[in-house]
Amino acid sequence: MRKTYYRNDINITVRLLIVLCIALVFLVYVSVKTTGNIAAVFSPTKELPIYSVETPEKKIAISFDAAWGNEYTNDILDTLDKYKVKSTFFLVGFWADKYPEDVKEIAKRGHDVGNHSTTHPNMPQLSPEKMAEELNTTGQKIEELIGKKPTLFRPPFGDYNDSLIRTCRENGYYVIQWDVDSLDWKELGVQPVVDRVTRNVRNGSIVLFHNNAKYIKEYLPLVIERLQESGYEIVPISELIYKENFMMDNTGRQIQVK
Repeated sequence: MRKTYYRNDINITVRLLIVLCIALVFLVYVSVKTTGNIAAVFSPTKELPIYSVETPEKKIAISFDAAWGNEYTNDILDTLDKYKVKSTFFLVGFWADKYPEDVKEIAKRGHDVGNHSTTHPNMPQLSPEKMAEELNTTGQKIEELIGKKPTLFRPPFGDYNDSLIRTCRENGYYVIQWDVDSLDWKELGVQPVVDRVTRNVRNGSIVLFHNNAKYIKEYLPLVIERLQESGYEIVPISELIYKENFMMDNTGRQIQVK
């Protein structure tokens, strides 16, 4: 009888081990699909882009991704001038090819010109060599147009993994995300964008807009007015972030280390 119980115990243990192994394989598979890199699954620390900045000052940054169209670009620039605001534009390579005069005008008016890849791919699916190619091809285009190499990079779709963060760092880029998404691409109207941005910003926030979003001519002045009335100074991302002596918390908030 004891031998029967013993064999049953062994069988149960073996089955549990098999289930645990299957669960582990599944978790690794999901993690690899998410990160694109099996080494990152077992990495003791995860690389993070900059979502926001820890600062006692009421400073925030607003940014515009430019990939499709330029219908509203000059209106955006005129609005920013009107309110004496400097911002950051992340440009895709094919957008810079199509609208080189806009690239020059953005820089001429004193705004950051950031890199948003060359072909707008899902970057984590690329090899480090292809990642570097996406970065450097557009970086060179921008430098040729404005005489200055970009140092800020925003991944298309906001997708990243450890390999991308490291590749960007090796090529002289800070990877920038956002902690306030305007959701302007949903075309919900003017007031939803104004409310969403102004209710969610805090010191050190980075706000995401798109240069060709519908209603941007209407909501951008209202957003800026509300933010300035609340005492926020709007600065380019290059002035908001720390360039050295910093650490990242687990939310992607950049903290200066003194």
